[in-house]
Amino acid sequence: MNLDFSAEDLAFRDTVKTFIAESYPPALRAKQEAGEELGKDDYLAWHKILAARGWAAPAWPKIYGGPGWTPVQRFIFAEELAFAGTVPLLPFGLNMVAPVIQAFGSPEQKARFLPPTLNGDIWWCQGYSEPGAGSDLAALTTKAVRDGDVYVVNGQKTWTTLAQHADWGFFLVRTDPTAKKQEGISFLLIDMTTPGVTVRPIITLDGAHEVNEVWLEDVRVPVENLVYEENKGWTCAKFLLAHERTGIAGVARSKRGIEKLKAIAAEETDHGRPLLDDPFFARKMAELEIDLLALEYTELRGLAREGEGKGPGPESSLLKIKGTEIQQRATELAVEAAGRYAAPHLTGADEHGNNALEIGPAYARGVADSYFNMRKTSIYGGSNEIQRNIIAKAVLGL
Repeated sequence: MNLDFSAEDLAFRDTVKTFIAESYPPALRAKQEAGEELGKDDYLAWHKILAARGWAAPAWPKIYGGPGWTPVQRFIFAEELAFAGTVPLLPFGLNMVAPVIQAFGSPEQKARFLPPTLNGDIWWCQGYSEPGAGSDLAALTTKAVRDGDVYVVNGQKTWTTLAQHADWGFFLVRTDPTAKKQEGISFLLIDMTTPGVTVRPIITLDGAHEVNEVWLEDVRVPVENLVYEENKGWTCAKFLLAHERTGIAGVARSKRGIEKLKAIAAEETDHGRPLLDDPFFARKMAELEIDLLALEYTELRGLAREGEGKGPGPESSLLKIKGTEIQQRATELAVEAAGRYAAPHLTGADEHGNNALEIGPAYARGVADSYFNMRKTSIYGGSNEIQRNIIAKAVLGL
């Protein structure tokens, strides 16, 4: 594997860097720097700018509207987005359900769903996890009963990210309760405005409304919204999860996070010297950077496989494990570096008596929120314990 970028790749990097600098919305940048909560319109603003340029879906084949980039160009693009601190393109449509529709969907489903997903006209959510079926996803109990030309769906999903904004959702449902767990599941596309769909918020430790529970009560879903074959949804689910786990690794975003961490640790502490001067903290920083470099090379090997026409395999589990562990360690070190200023919800009263003024240096803003938010990364997309089992069986043959 050649790790040197070609002259064409370096020119491509310059093109991407220039485009981001000239096109990223200043108002969106201002909201990010102020630590304001971002809404649906904020995420879609950047999505639509990239879609107009033809860059919203780097991994899509050209036949479906992708840019036709090489794996290396996609890697460079992800790095530049991360270095520039842009809002992430939400993966549920572009990187999760779209590849499933491309691989298993009917021609009608491809024509109906892929163009608006690419353009940002459909916001997707994922209906996989249930209160009793998280890590053991095949234990799901949400059922769909065929009634003529519709399925009648009843059940509950949980931890459904940003479902409060979703137009459509892709759901795993049980269509044959008598079959073995994996063999009786189907993959359905559900309009979130359908009567019987109820979205209720779950407020996380950082005080954010990011995830939800979704109730489905006698929801009537047209049979034409079944992807692939009835009772073959587990095939779609495994295919989707491999793509999701590869994306969770977040190498480029972690590199930017470490740069921010270094900036925090370079600030003078209350004792008058930067934390980076502490050999114990510097050692932890060095270990983190070495692990991230090793993960980056692992991701590049995966990209080389894709360049040979091979999709993500069991190695996506390795990327998921190490990527999420690195993300968590980085946020832990950021809290350590920020010290007492990392205390969550540290506020002071304004002139009206409202507790709205943040105390402490700007670099500490959001450190605690990021720490809390990153606790979930080792769980979603299949917990890291499950990923170790996959590696043991599929890679090591144990």
